[in-house]
Amino acid sequence: MTKPRKHLIDAATTPYYHIVSRCVRRSFLCGIDKQGNNFEHRRQWIEEKILALPHIFAIHVCAYAVMSNHYHLVLEIDKAQSEVWTTEEVIERWHRLFKGNLFSQRFMRGEPLSCAERGVLDNCVSVWRSRLADISWFMRQINEPIAREANAEDNCTGRFWEGRFKSQALLDEKALTACMAYVDLNPIRAKMAKTPEQSHYTSAQRRIHKAKRAHNPNHSQQQARSLRPFVGNPRQDMPAGLPFRLTDYLELLDWTGKQVRANKRGAISAELPPILERLAIDPKHWLYSATQFESRFKGLVGGVYKLKQACKKLGYQRTPGLGSCRLLN
Repeated sequence: MTKPRKHLIDAATTPYYHIVSRCVRRSFLCGIDKQGNNFEHRRQWIEEKILALPHIFAIHVCAYAVMSNHYHLVLEIDKAQSEVWTTEEVIERWHRLFKGNLFSQRFMRGEPLSCAERGVLDNCVSVWRSRLADISWFMRQINEPIAREANAEDNCTGRFWEGRFKSQALLDEKALTACMAYVDLNPIRAKMAKTPEQSHYTSAQRRIHKAKRAHNPNHSQQQARSLRPFVGNPRQDMPAGLPFRLTDYLELLDWTGKQVRANKRGAISAELPPILERLAIDPKHWLYSATQFESRFKGLVGGVYKLKQACKKLGYQRTPGLGSCRLLN
């Protein structure tokens, strides 16, 4: 039975989520279909939306991959960011998506509002603030415009996306790392690319291209814009961002990609990326998780302790996916 979205996405449980959105009937979003029709330009539509929305929402993009009939996102909800926005900041961000209402338009023009009018506006701002930290609203701003553009281009009407996007809660660093690698390596598993840097329309390619030009690729200010930066291993006074070093993550991607490619299979190298050692993940379990993440894990993903904690908090009667999540212990 499908669970309500409120039981699948809860920022108080974890800020990190893996999102998958697929075209209805598995029709082509991008690429070249069996009839030879080329939809490759639609990849750019999706990527532009993915990279633009974090500048409006209190939601960060950790990883993404745009495939032929679906796309993947790893998102981080930043409730703390939305809570410190002023009324003016919330309205300005909302107006970049929608017209707002008469009171918000007057407020932004500097016109005076009565007490009653300001009360109505404050209620609206409270709702908009919540929506700007909501993954469902974030996904709506990607999928609805793309559906309209694609249907207009195809000269047809009707549903373009499946009814609901799929979400998986990532409860700890191990789940987050495995999911990001799974997303970034999608084109390699699909034989669309041989290396991460050749994987077009992925966060991995964008990060690698930026890292090649950076003096210090691990410095957050020198990493790819619009993507959540890597800020190094956990420590005191740690800045906001992904709890790894970018160079460690890219080394892990390269190592994993070599194991995934058909002509690179064989014994696991003794020279493991240090990030696996820090996270205490068995390399064989890592490869399984990084290649089977979507099919193996269900709604909640993390170590057993984190999984049981989340299920208790969300009021689950049982602990789903317990056996699979033992791989991440």
